[in-house]
Amino acid sequence: MNIALIAHDEKKELMVQFCIAYCGILSRNTLCATGTTGKIISEATGLAIQKFLSGSQGGSQQISARIACNEIDMLLFFRDPLNSKPNEPNDINLLRLCDMHNIPVATNIATAEVLIHGLERGDLDWRNILK
Repeated sequence: MNIALIAHDEKKELMVQFCIAYCGILSRNTLCATGTTGKIISEATGLAIQKFLSGSQGGSQQISARIACNEIDMLLFFRDPLNSKPNEPNDINLLRLCDMHNIPVATNIATAEVLIHGLERGDLDWRNILK
């Protein structure tokens, strides 16, 4: 599975802790991330991650393009709901594309845990059938 990882600045440490906890599962998949998020996760876990530009410089849009081409199977996007972001329209477009292409999305750690356990059980294998 191709999994994209994005985290707002206020959620990056939470994303790192999540990836440490589920390193075994994540290591069996292909990972990509926005630049800074990918860098800190890779440094903390040793996971191989394809890094795009940082989110504010177009990394989220690069991931959006991969979603539009059906090249992403799951998005873990830890968002900060309390502070508005200047690139929020891009975030909304990213989520819209996931809805259009039936990409499972987690925007918080609770949903991410559900998705990662479902991935481990094989609940998301239907994504491979679609391809």
